[in-house]
Amino acid sequence: MRFIKHYLALLCIMCAMVVQAQVPEGYPANYARAPRFKALVYYTQNAEGAHYEFSLQAVEFFKKLNYGDGFVLDFTTDLSGYDTYDKLKEYSVVVMLDGYPDTAASRQAFQEYMEKGGGWMGFHVAAYNDKDTNWPWFVDFLGGSVFYCNNWPPQPVLVEVDNSTHPVTRNLPTSFVVPASEWYQWNPSPRQNKDVEVLLSISSKNYPLGIKDVVNSGDFPIVWTNTKYRMIYLNMGHGDEEFIDATQNLLFVNAFRWVVSTDKNGDPFKK
Repeated sequence: MRFIKHYLALLCIMCAMVVQAQVPEGYPANYARAPRFKALVYYTQNAEGAHYEFSLQAVEFFKKLNYGDGFVLDFTTDLSGYDTYDKLKEYSVVVMLDGYPDTAASRQAFQEYMEKGGGWMGFHVAAYNDKDTNWPWFVDFLGGSVFYCNNWPPQPVLVEVDNSTHPVTRNLPTSFVVPASEWYQWNPSPRQNKDVEVLLSISSKNYPLGIKDVVNSGDFPIVWTNTKYRMIYLNMGHGDEEFIDATQNLLFVNAFRWVVSTDKNGDPFKK
């Protein structure tokens, strides 16, 4: 049995060498010879029901992105196992689905990770903050924005691309309808921060927005990056409809890929 395993491994190596040798100059594809990077996905089972429901579907979404083991994909529901910089630094990106660090140790580790070039992709409630959050650095990290108000119940909205040349949005329509979600408005608007680049906003054509809780006006960015960090925030992440739309799924893939591609150690997709 051991001989057969060694034989098969050798055969795979030889086949890979043959394929590589036959690749013509200027060949358009770049096939991975090993996992390109490491990603950590965090979610908590203690989140609000609709947020946890989103997380379970998001886990399957990211697993599908890793068909063929293109990268190392780790999941955790407990950040206490990643509460030092040394544990986080091996990951090119940390994806937070329905929560954020809530202990002193995990917050300090995440802050150090981001300040030293780590990558972050946060959804919906992963950026929630209010007077009880007690984490000033996190507010600055998000661009100085604090949760202000929201519509209810969740509903689809028309969104508009703010920057059609950015890698996250350049292959998206200039405007499109996204699936139902609970939408957070922020104060002040992250757009007012000179370091923030807003990529996608809810169109004012949606106002009044909501049935029970109605948002009537105001600037409404929902996807942005604080250019001081390697990060992106996406307001989507409530309920079980977030992965039913191909355009929004493409947005998610673009965002994930963009954060990884800006790794301080070089773009792993070019290796």
